[in-house]
Amino acid sequence: MAMDSGKVETLLKAQQLRDQFDNLEKHTQWGIEFVERYTKFVKERSEIEINYAKQIRNLSKKYQPKKNSREEEENKYTSCRAFLSTLNELNDYAGQHELIAENLTSQIIADLTRYIQDLKAERKSHFHDGRKAQQHIENSWKQLESSKRRFERDCKEADRAQQYFDKMDADINVTKADVEKARQQAQMRHQMASDSKSEYANYLQKFNQEQNEHYYTLIPHIFQRIQEMEEKRIERVGQSMKTFAEVDRSVLPIVGKCLDGMTKAAESIEPKSDSQQVIETYKSGFEPPGDVEFEDYGQAMKRTVSESSLSNSKGEGKPDKPSSKSKGKLWPFIKKNKGSGPEDFSHLPPEQRRKKLQAKIDDINKDIQKEMDQKDALTKMKDVYIKNPQMGDPNSVDPRLAEISQNIEKLQLEAQKFEGWLAEVEGRLPVKSDPPRRQSGLYETQNNTPVNNNCAQDRESSPDGSYTEEQSSETQIRVPNTEFDDEFDDEETLPTIGTCKALYPFEGHNEGTISVAEGELLYVIEEDKGDGWTRVRRNEEEEGYVPTSYVEVFLDTNAKGAMTYI
Repeated sequence: MAMDSGKVETLLKAQQLRDQFDNLEKHTQWGIEFVERYTKFVKERSEIEINYAKQIRNLSKKYQPKKNSREEEENKYTSCRAFLSTLNELNDYAGQHELIAENLTSQIIADLTRYIQDLKAERKSHFHDGRKAQQHIENSWKQLESSKRRFERDCKEADRAQQYFDKMDADINVTKADVEKARQQAQMRHQMASDSKSEYANYLQKFNQEQNEHYYTLIPHIFQRIQEMEEKRIERVGQSMKTFAEVDRSVLPIVGKCLDGMTKAAESIEPKSDSQQVIETYKSGFEPPGDVEFEDYGQAMKRTVSESSLSNSKGEGKPDKPSSKSKGKLWPFIKKNKGSGPEDFSHLPPEQRRKKLQAKIDDINKDIQKEMDQKDALTKMKDVYIKNPQMGDPNSVDPRLAEISQNIEKLQLEAQKFEGWLAEVEGRLPVKSDPPRRQSGLYETQNNTPVNNNCAQDRESSPDGSYTEEQSSETQIRVPNTEFDDEFDDEETLPTIGTCKALYPFEGHNEGTISVAEGELLYVIEEDKGDGWTRVRRNEEEEGYVPTSYVEVFLDTNAKGAMTYI
């Protein structure tokens, strides 16, 4: 019974040990899966940071001013420069999020991925050792049980052999030889039992030693290593979590600087400076009109005209008076042309024209400087070739030098042309002084003397506020297309207020103008309003605008349509 109870106790301990190994194996597997899950979490966080940084960079790039666009010109305003600074800071801000993703990948994801592989290998090694030790003790137990059963069997056989010998020895009818044989058989069985006993004793001693070593040395050592492995795993996860926070914290100073930069950019906005920029950008340079004098209608009828109109007496040889409607679409309902305009920017007001010309001259000077730099470089190269013929042929540089010289000459001529126009504009810009009085011209029926207000060499304002070039460049006049097609189809025919004689030929290529030949007589139906254009009619189907400086006007002060334009 003692043997059986010891056997049961041993079996229970072995079973409990196997159960503990199973529990540890499940727990360590869960630990590895936890590390893998945390690694996946960090990886997804890294991907979010990368995508966020990419979207921020795309947003910053989308709203960056395009080259050669209106947005680039807007950078002269402090609010636009502040917005550009904000976009640049936002781009740097996106870079910090890219840095977060990069650090998460290198310091956590890559590290944990390698550690998981090592952890799996270590766990496998520990449990392999545990299973091996368990298998060894189980094999020892089996050997012990086998030797014990053999010893038990041999003892039983020895008892039976001894009983048989005693029976044969007591029987007088049995021969002496049979008794001797039974005695020898009994002795042999006793010897076998004795040997089995010795073997069993040896196996028992060996098993007890191994069992003691198994439960007090091998298994505790394996469990200790598994415990250390688990503690190391938990510590590694804690370090990774700390690194996770430190990665974010490490970029906070730079992120703070980016936000400070945005705040500084916002504080740099100057409303007064921006409004002054608008004034400088759209300042026309026109001189304000003078005062309008009082007209006394108690005396003979007088006519007040605008400062730049032609006021002349009634001329001789009027052409036939037309009577039909005009189908032309006339200023001031003409839409401004969106084209580039003349080369000399004569379609712009004086101040804007001066700025455009100056900018053009600056661009040409930059191009000249580039060409000069290339010429200097080629000249130095030619000198090197002359001194060291083995490096190259000096004559091979001459064609390029000649080409550059021609380019420089062309650019210099171009610069002179624009400088001439700039000098002309600067000479015409008004000097700030008291506003002049607008004079009214008085015309009496008894005295119709023609007066020419301007000559064809001057530039005059076009119906849309632009300027016409002198006679040599008259073909550069731009009168834009008009709108409101249907509004003027039913317009009543304007009355004639005088006649005019063309002093110079004018080719009215644009809609709203009319071409005239030198010396041609036409009807005046609307005098110059101060913009440099006079509205005339040739016949019942043709009427339009001509430059006031191209005609000599004879106004009829008694005409029905005569009126004062301010």
